[in-house]
Amino acid sequence: MATEPPPTGAHRAPTAIKEPEPTPEFDVNRHESIVMRIQHVLHGNPVLGPLAVLVVAVVAFSIVNTRFFSAPNLSLVLAQVTVIAVLALGQTLIILTAGIDLSVGAVAVFSSILMASFATKVGVPGLAALVLGLVCGTAMGALNGFLVTRVKLPPFIVTLGTLTIFFSLNSVVSKSETVRGSDMPSLMTWTGTTIPIGGFRLTYGSLIMLLLFGFFFYALRSTAWGKHVYATGDDIEAARLAGIRTSRVLFSVYTVAGLLYAVGGWILIGRLASASPNVGVDYNLDSITAVVLGGTSLFGGRGSVIGTLIGALIVGVFRNGLQLGGVEVVWQGFAVGLLVLVAVSLDQWIRKVKT
Repeated sequence: MATEPPPTGAHRAPTAIKEPEPTPEFDVNRHESIVMRIQHVLHGNPVLGPLAVLVVAVVAFSIVNTRFFSAPNLSLVLAQVTVIAVLALGQTLIILTAGIDLSVGAVAVFSSILMASFATKVGVPGLAALVLGLVCGTAMGALNGFLVTRVKLPPFIVTLGTLTIFFSLNSVVSKSETVRGSDMPSLMTWTGTTIPIGGFRLTYGSLIMLLLFGFFFYALRSTAWGKHVYATGDDIEAARLAGIRTSRVLFSVYTVAGLLYAVGGWILIGRLASASPNVGVDYNLDSITAVVLGGTSLFGGRGSVIGTLIGALIVGVFRNGLQLGGVEVVWQGFAVGLLVLVAVSLDQWIRKVKT
């Protein structure tokens, strides 16, 4: 049987045309997956964001001005943020329970005036004057806690009212006069004494501040009280149904915060080498700024005291770095305010994480 010859020339079957490979396009799903992964990481580790901001700020300002990373300047930054960091620590405890405290500065300054007055006008020994000042600060915090838990007033209204009351009493007791450190027992100004570590100088006030942060880091992570604080801030009704005495938790938080504010007032005396009734006007906003920049949610239930310490350092680093860079004070405040808006926006985005 004859077979047909294979086609040749024009009769050959046409070869398949190779299609050009498609140009790789932007993978939207992959991009969303990466963003969601970052969102989950930041939700589980709220300290990472502030820490990254702090590292970038330190590197940037060190490049702008080589004096920034010098030991004397870093010592100055730490000394400047010490008082605010201690006040922000107390503010953190309250914000973790979804509250707010506007009387921070008033309690701290009034406590410092009481300590100085007990020691100089009443003639009480230095240690006793310090203890009485700490007790008075604790009582002021307890008053806030009582009005919030027993009278059932909103924390914003309560602390706004006590802010005015404490500042008014501060003026009455001090008669608007500054008490010099030289007139007070040495214990009152001891927190301003420095410890030389090479070229770095650490004050006793800063050391107290670091010890307080270490203690409350442990208390919030490893004690029942700390877990109750987080539970109360996350969902107070669910915490109550779970058997947590939420009113007692809230009262304890405001009371402990008052004690911390009084400690901040003691450190303030050492920082200024005096007790002045005319300071502390910006302490309320500065403490809240440090807490927000540190990643603690204003809605409660999420955050860390370590983040608050980082937030306080961010404020100090930005102000010091901008000052060394020749930026005017008004623009320094603008930069810090912008950071707060970014931090709150980031917190809102992180809270929308899908579980």
